[in-house]
Amino acid sequence: MQHATNIKRTAALLLSIIALIAMKPPSIQAAYVPTTTTMKLGLFYSSTALPSANLQNVSGYGSGFEFGYYDSNRDFISTGAWTGENAISMVIDRNMTWHPGTGGGSGEYREGTEGPTVLGCFHIMLDAYYETFEQAKAAAEPYNESYVKYESGRFYVMMSNYATRADAESAISSRGLTGCVVNAGTSNTIAIVKTGTNQIVFEFDFGDARNLGVRPRKIDNERPETWFKGYRYCGGFQYAREEGELLAVINYVDIEEYVKGVIPYEMNNAWPMEALKAQACCARTFASSGQGSHNSYGFDLCVTEHCQVYRGRGSANARTDQAVEETEGMYITYNGELCLTPYASSNGGASENCENVWFAALPYLRGVIDPYEADVASRIPNYNWTITYTPQEITQRLRNRGTNCSTIVSMEVSAYTPTGNVLAITLKDADGRSFTFSKREPIISALGVPTQRFNIGNTRYEATSVFANDPARIISGNSQFYAIDSSGSTTSVPTGALHAITDSGIEEIVIGSGASSGDDGMINGVFTIVGSGIGHLVGMSQWGAYSMAEYHDMSYVDIIKFYFTGVEIG
Repeated sequence: MQHATNIKRTAALLLSIIALIAMKPPSIQAAYVPTTTTMKLGLFYSSTALPSANLQNVSGYGSGFEFGYYDSNRDFISTGAWTGENAISMVIDRNMTWHPGTGGGSGEYREGTEGPTVLGCFHIMLDAYYETFEQAKAAAEPYNESYVKYESGRFYVMMSNYATRADAESAISSRGLTGCVVNAGTSNTIAIVKTGTNQIVFEFDFGDARNLGVRPRKIDNERPETWFKGYRYCGGFQYAREEGELLAVINYVDIEEYVKGVIPYEMNNAWPMEALKAQACCARTFASSGQGSHNSYGFDLCVTEHCQVYRGRGSANARTDQAVEETEGMYITYNGELCLTPYASSNGGASENCENVWFAALPYLRGVIDPYEADVASRIPNYNWTITYTPQEITQRLRNRGTNCSTIVSMEVSAYTPTGNVLAITLKDADGRSFTFSKREPIISALGVPTQRFNIGNTRYEATSVFANDPARIISGNSQFYAIDSSGSTTSVPTGALHAITDSGIEEIVIGSGASSGDDGMINGVFTIVGSGIGHLVGMSQWGAYSMAEYHDMSYVDIIKFYFTGVEIG
């Protein structure tokens, strides 16, 4: 199933965003206006960079491509160059051969000269240059196998391609041309070829100053879409030779189109509309707050779970598009500042304060007791889970991760959070030494658990006193609570997911402090960890959002304001 796939966030990414967000008291603010609505998404880069990258117009959604570059404002600047070819490949300008794809694949160009279709990196450049693409194109028409190259602001007529300099020099002589041989196997040149052939339609080289931009040409007022690596994308593409070698590929796309390419991969596209709309607002806000998170690679966000899963139009449908369109331009803010809006599959019954999971506190990322997942717990894959270790297994696991311990003899939850999640665990070895691990990454590394919501052995989280905000502010030792309405009448309310209004006017959870029974964590001779939920616990539960929309008639605003404390949407 495709729903709720985004169950993990990298702490480094989140912390880089958290550091930019001030902690301020909530107030009503005007709608948030982002500094830019164009996203830069890293499709392939670094270890995934490519020797060639194919594009193809989606039938009925564009015809041919235009070439240019993207400026510092993220605007596409056309060179005036274009092609009517519907299937093109951007190729590093080396000696390359075409390798057809198998099993329905589209194929690729690889470096070398062994193969039936060789794309050579030696070319003939005629002496004259031109100010416009159309002038150069007209000058090239009398010659066979000619094309136009854009180099540092000028256009040149180029002739054919050859695997060796000798072959190119021989062609100059035999054809009576006036020009020179260019070895385009440089660190910046990119050749655009008709896919599957050695027919070059355009070349681009602007040194280190500018990178090639390619976008589909529109037919009338349509919204073009492009096939790339089996996915349908909106927007345009940028190609850069990383360190003079392979191609990094970046998708430039409007943020609303980007969110349409996130929603169906982060949440089931058949889920209730209000849940999809809550997801759209979270995804849009997360994207905008994360712009520049991958600046070192030249883009904003990657397209995996590290940021948000983005795969274009493939699984989008009318429902997911509607969710985005009906929340267009809506961002989640706190005191007018853009929020960090993490989400995960499920929280197991309670979300968590962000500082108890990562490192820095944010006023709107407060943990809440979540009663809504219980309605759908039986439908959530792996919602309830159990992990067991023999003393030897957990000892070896810790040693593999750098802990110098003898045989572990006890394991316990040494600190719970107010919402009943695990803040710290302590393990003891046979030599009497204690090893404590706190917060998400150390706990998960030590125990291999999917979340911080669990118990060890026969211990259970128990409420020993009831308080508002912190354990020093005890409300009552009684088990019954009452609500007072505007007329002064009191009505009893059940214990459980209670909330109170503090003296600063902020709604907070009323919950008990935690205690455990303190056994050695073993059941029948093995350490037994029993937990619920999947994910980091901070922010929105996707399954909780489903339940709220499907069974409690709650709107996307209700959902967002439940999981994000004191925020505004607009």
